[in-house]
Amino acid sequence: MVQGMNIPGLDPKGGAAGADQEACEAPASMLQFVTFVLAGEHYAVEILKVREVNTMREITPVPKAPAFLAGAMNLRGKVVPVLDLRRRFGLDSREPDERTKIIIMIIRGVVMGVIVDAVLEVLRVLPEQIVPPLPASARMSGDFIRGIIRTGDTLVIAIDADRLFSEAEQGALFGMAGSGT
Repeated sequence: MVQGMNIPGLDPKGGAAGADQEACEAPASMLQFVTFVLAGEHYAVEILKVREVNTMREITPVPKAPAFLAGAMNLRGKVVPVLDLRRRFGLDSREPDERTKIIIMIIRGVVMGVIVDAVLEVLRVLPEQIVPPLPASARMSGDFIRGIIRTGDTLVIAIDADRLFSEAEQGALFGMAGSGT
């Protein structure tokens, strides 16, 4: 479900728009990613991990939580932990604006919100358009980078959502989150 916005290629009921029709036209190996922006750079997460995209809303801070955990939000009566992806990647914080979104994802079976600067579109790519990740940079660990997607002149960093946390962080975060699915 997409609330408060229209993402090209994402059906408001969830999943890819026109998926049945496109399945007949696109190769079976075609992958789909939801693309988003952080600090001017383009990132993507596989669409199968995305449950919905929401506009920014009230987030309640959680005492003694890791710095990258913005807090928790109420999502239709369920408490959902919300990750600030800027903090997780070691980027400077910024105040949310009208383009700031919360992507609701399933990460290792747990429903979590992920704050991003903006959500762009659904990108359809062939596996050969994804090149292996570069060696880890000084700005962030490459453990959760799935690869780099080449789209014309733009490079998009594909994220493996299930690898965003270390084992210790997963235990702490997911212990508080429950399954939420």
